[in-house]
Amino acid sequence: MSGDTAATAAGGEVQQQKAAGGNRIQVSSSKKPLFFYVNLAKRYMQQHDDVELSALGLAISTVVTIAEILKNNGLAVEKKIRTSTVEIHDVTTGRSIQKAKVRTI
Repeated sequence: MSGDTAATAAGGEVQQQKAAGGNRIQVSSSKKPLFFYVNLAKRYMQQHDDVELSALGLAISTVVTIAEILKNNGLAVEKKIRTSTVEIHDVTTGRSIQKAKVRTI
């Protein structure tokens, strides 16, 4: 799952942008329904043959569910899963926070 354009879902909006890593859908833990992301991934795969799913923290379980739905429907095959931690600066507290990150390709 990877390519040339990226979709960023943050704060409830999806924006198209160029990404070096390919067709990336960054899943947020906002109020977007699960099937919004499933349908977006299907659309990316129709246009570009593949998609990369990415999430931080609590949104990781949503990415796993999306990947499983796509696999179980015969629409996708997981090529790679990458996990890491990233440091994010919390503006409300002024501290840095470690968050889990996952990418499925």
